[in-house]
Amino acid sequence: MANQDRPNPYFRNLNAKVAATPMILTTMIVFVGCSLWTVIYSFSASRALPVNEFVGFAQYERLFNTSRWNKSVENIAFYGIFSLVFSLVVGFVLAAFMDQKIRFENTFRTIYLYPFALSFIVTGVVWQWILNPTLGLQEAVRSLGWESFTFDLIADRDTVIYALLIAGIWQGTGFVMALMLAGLRAVDDEIWKAARVDGIPKWKTYIFVVIPMMRGVFITTLVIIASGIVRLYDLVVAMTAGGPGIASEVPAKYVYDFMFARANVGQALAASTVMLTTVLIILIPWIYLEYGKKKKG
Repeated sequence: MANQDRPNPYFRNLNAKVAATPMILTTMIVFVGCSLWTVIYSFSASRALPVNEFVGFAQYERLFNTSRWNKSVENIAFYGIFSLVFSLVVGFVLAAFMDQKIRFENTFRTIYLYPFALSFIVTGVVWQWILNPTLGLQEAVRSLGWESFTFDLIADRDTVIYALLIAGIWQGTGFVMALMLAGLRAVDDEIWKAARVDGIPKWKTYIFVVIPMMRGVFITTLVIIASGIVRLYDLVVAMTAGGPGIASEVPAKYVYDFMFARANVGQALAASTVMLTTVLIILIPWIYLEYGKKKKG
């Protein structure tokens, strides 16, 4: 009798479930469906239009034997490693600085977060102008009389990746700071009081106590930054268009060019599948760490 009176769990929060149904269906059809379509046709000989002539791993063999793709992977790896390390370290240091209850905190927080409010296209155009050797910083300094001054990162094949790094870090570090600051503000004040009573230096408290407590914040920030790095496209298009030559090529631009400019759907889908796999490699450990262990606990 008790079981008959107990409400069916499937009907709990029914209104919320009904409201969420269109979004869930859209996600399943658009995201999952298109992802499966991408993977399937990456094994085809598709050119201008998708065809059902499957060629196994031929597109992937061609992909990894293409100097342009290999250069794009090299660039995204270099950009990603330096961007991750610098953004996390500087973002945390800025957050620790802001956590000292400084004066004009709101003003500083706004200044740090302002670049993140801009789109990558705007950021790319601004930094393209600043780093342009004939219009930007180099020309401004030379006009003041320092004729030998050189700052042409964007025009050199060997240094253009550093120009992208400067722009990307400038935009993203403030966002990392905001996430870290939220994590720091969640730390119990009693921990700081206990550290002061025990005479532990503040820097040791941060490294050995606070940072381990913020593991979830660091993992979430890492996943957000890493997934954004894999999808890097508009900053490159706005700043360098992949040049000089292919010196600043990235995977997302490779996919776009082969999909629309070169009408080679099969090659573009193979590159897209590699990018999708990379994102899954990043997300799956995060999902396990965040949810798998909680369920076991």
